[in-house]
Order: sequence, then structure tokens, then C-alpha cells
Amino acid sequence: MAKKRNRSFVIIGLGTVGSTVATDLARNGNHVMGIDIHEKPVAALSDILSEAIIADGRDEDALREAGVDKYDVALIAIGEDLEANILCTMNVKLLGVKTVWVKAINKTHHRILTKLGPDRVILPEQEIGQHIAQKLHNPAVRDYLSLGNGLHVINLEVPEKLAGETVASLNLDKSHELRCLGILRGSEFVSCDTGVVTMEANDKILVLGRRENLRNFSDGI
Repeated sequence: MAKKRNRSFVIIGLGTVGSTVATDLARNGNHVMGIDIHEKPVAALSDILSEAIIADGRDEDALREAGVDKYDVALIAIGEDLEANILCTMNVKLLGVKTVWVKAINKTHHRILTKLGPDRVILPEQEIGQHIAQKLHNPAVRDYLSLGNGLHVINLEVPEKLAGETVASLNLDKSHELRCLGILRGSEFVSCDTGVVTMEANDKILVLGRRENLRNFSDGI
């Protein structure tokens, strides 16, 4: 089997979100270029990223000279400067980058950016807030992921009272309109599609569905 080619990423705006994403992508072996208008964040990542340069995202020629058009994916993570964020998004789209993600500051900004046609507009603070609220609401929920289109996945710790019971006994599909994706048992993944699966203490069950159905299910066990 041919080795999967890592994609190349350009991160424009090296604040908290941008620098975190850039660093993690680089540590996973990807070719990552970081761009910021200020010298300090560029210098801080110069030894971590494949490339780190000072450039103004509002300047299409500067981005072209930096080679942004050669990258597979761009994340525009410019912070509070809404004008720079919007102009940079337009420039990256004009340069023909195949996949473009953009960080929005608020819902109004989100609506504006959506009109520019990026592949995804993210609201980091809102998404993190929802994530934390879900975990605070029910401590049994170990993790929470939004998939879009109203669908979510929760990683739910199996309570002691359900140890020894089967996943089928939860009646997820008929009673809750949910689906079991599998069980995490230590470092092992147990598929729910392999037949009758018995839950054990300390298992983490992955459940897919809509937020209200997931909440009702998790609150009831």
C-alpha cells in the first residue's frame, strides 16, 4: 500500500489558535508554513514550523510571493482585525488554495465570512464553550464532538450498574434514535457491528446522534 502523502498547510495569523494549530500539525509530520504580520510570533515558531514568515495577509501579492497558492490547506486565524481577516480570506480564495478554513470572531462575522465561500468557518470560543458545558452538565461524558448538520458524538463512561449488560440492552436506535459507534476498552477499540457486545467497567462508549437525544440518553443512565 502506498504511503499516504501528508498535506501542506499554511496558517495565517499566529495568535493562540493559529500557533496551536500550526504547532500540532507540524508535530504530526506535516509541512506547515506560518504567516503573521508581527515579528514576535513568527520568531517564536521559526524552529518548529517548516517555514515562518512575516507578511500581511491583506496583500495578495505578498501571499503569492510567499507561495501560499502552492499549499493544500489554509487556515486564516487572524484575531481581532476583522477587515484583515476578511481580506485575507478573499486573497487566499483568489490564489486558488483548495481547502480554506477561517476563524470567525462572532456570529455576524461568521455570516460575512460564509458568503466568501470558505470550506468551513469556525467559532473557537463558542465551540469550546459548548464542549465544556456538555462535560460539566454530565461528568460521565468524557468527550464531545460536533460533526455538523446537527450530529454529535459523545464519549460516555459506562456506569458500574451497566457493567455486564449488552449494548443492545440500551436500545439506542429504537428508544433514543442513536447509534453506537464502538467501545473504547483501554487501548482497544471494540466495534458495535461485530454482534453482541458486553460492556465492562471503565469502558467508554461512543454514541452518535442529535444533541437532545444524546442528552436525554446520557442523563437517564
